[in-house]
Amino acid sequence: MSGESLTLDCLVHIFSYLEAPDLLRAAQVNKTWLEATETASLWRNMCLNQWAFCNISVTPGMQTWKKYYLHRSNIEHKMMSGRPSADYTCKAMRGHQGDIQDMAYLSLNDHTFATGKVKSIVCTASGDGTVKAWDVQEGAQIWSSPKQETKLVQVITLPQHNLVVTRDLSGTIKLWQGDTGKELGAFSAESTFCTTIAYTINNKPFLSVATSSEKIYTLAVPDLSQISCIKPFPNCGVDLSPCSPDGQAIVVLPLNHDEAPKVLYTHDAINPEDDQPMFSSPLPIKNCVFVTCWLPAEPARIALMHGVDQCYNITTVDITIQKSKYKMNIMAQQVATFRLPKKHIFTSYKTIAGFGKQMLFIAFNMELKLYSLDGTELNTFQDHMKTITSIWVDPFRVVTSSLDLSLRVYTWKNDKTSSLVSRYHLVGGSHRWSRGFTTVACDDVSIVGVVAGVDQTDILRAYSFDL
Repeated sequence: MSGESLTLDCLVHIFSYLEAPDLLRAAQVNKTWLEATETASLWRNMCLNQWAFCNISVTPGMQTWKKYYLHRSNIEHKMMSGRPSADYTCKAMRGHQGDIQDMAYLSLNDHTFATGKVKSIVCTASGDGTVKAWDVQEGAQIWSSPKQETKLVQVITLPQHNLVVTRDLSGTIKLWQGDTGKELGAFSAESTFCTTIAYTINNKPFLSVATSSEKIYTLAVPDLSQISCIKPFPNCGVDLSPCSPDGQAIVVLPLNHDEAPKVLYTHDAINPEDDQPMFSSPLPIKNCVFVTCWLPAEPARIALMHGVDQCYNITTVDITIQKSKYKMNIMAQQVATFRLPKKHIFTSYKTIAGFGKQMLFIAFNMELKLYSLDGTELNTFQDHMKTITSIWVDPFRVVTSSLDLSLRVYTWKNDKTSSLVSRYHLVGGSHRWSRGFTTVACDDVSIVGVVAGVDQTDILRAYSFDL
C-alpha cells in the first residue's frame, strides 16, 4: 500500500510514532500529509509527554499545540546551549541601596509559549529596607515599597495569589499586593530571630512563623491575623523547614541541640479549635540540624544535614499521616543515613538540594556532588574557581552560583539514565565591583542571580532566553 492511498486517520496513527523533526519533514511531502501532521492530538501528546503542565488557551486561532511545542522546545534548546547574544540577553537591574538578602520569582511558571510572549517577575528584599518587583525581560523595576524601619531579610512569593511576603530584622511580617506593591497586612512576631514559611491548603494560603521565643505562629492570608500559637518545646526556640510537597508536614527544628526535631501536621496549625496540635515522635537526629530539603517527587520525604565539629551526616526520613478510627498519627520512618567524608570542606554556605526521589545535590566549597540517599557518590563537578553559594534544581536543569562571579548551568540528559551534563557559564561582570554571585533562581525562560557589590550595594543579573 502506498502512502498516497492511506486514509487521514491511518496517517495520523503512523505519525504518532514520530518525533517533532520527523513530523515537520513529513509535512513537506504533500497536502494530505501536511493536513495529518497538523492534527492537534499529535502535538498535544508530544507536549504532555515532554512537560507535566502546559498553559495553553483554547481560544480558536490564538494558540495551537504545535506552536506551543515548537516555541517551548526552542527555549529549552537555547537554555541548553547558552550562546551569548544568540540565545539570551543579559541585563543588570539596579535600584537597591544595600545588600539583597533574598529573592524569589513572583510570576507563575506557566508561560503561554504558543503566543510567543513571556514575562518573568522576581521580587527582592534588601538591607536598604525595601522590597522591589522587577520585570526580567525588560530589565526594569516594576514597583518598590516604602523604606521600612529596619532591614528586610526574607521575601516569599505566593504566585497563585499574586502576593509577596517580607520579614524584617525585628520580626515584623508584612504582606504586599503583587501588581502594585500596596501593603495589605502586618504582624509582629517580636523576635529578632524568626523563620517564615508559606504553604497552601485547599487553595488557601497560610504563613507559619517560628521564633527564638519558643513559639510558632500561624497566620491567615491576606490580613495576617493570628490563627494559632504553638509551643513545641519547653524553654527552646524553634526553626522550621519549608512545608512538604503534599502540604501536610512541617519539620520543627529546635534551637537547643539537646532536643530532637519533630514533625507538625499543618491541619492542626490552621485548626486550633481541634485537640492539642499533633507532633510526631522525635526524629532520629541527635545533634544540630544545619539545613533541610524535600525530595520533590515524594509526598513528604525530607533530607536533613546535621552534625557537630565538622562531622556531618545526611539522614532521610519519610513522613506519613496515618488515620485510625479515632485519631491521626504522624509517622516518621528513616529511609537512609550516611556520613559525609571529613575531607569535604564546608564554608558558611551549607547548600543541599533534592532531585526526584533518590538524589541529593551537595555543594562542598568549589565542588558540586550528586549523591544517592545511601551516600553513594554518583557524580562530581568542578566547574567553579571559588565557593558555590547556592544550588537551583528543577526537573530540567541545575544552576549553581559562585563567588567566582559566574553561574554554571547543567541539564539532564534526555534519556533514562538521569545523568547530568555540565553545559556553560553565565558570567556576572567584573571582580573590581563585585564579590560574586550569592544566590540564583530560574524559571522556564530566564535565570536571575544576585551579584554582591564590594560597596554592599547589590544588583540583579538577569539572563532572558528569547523565543
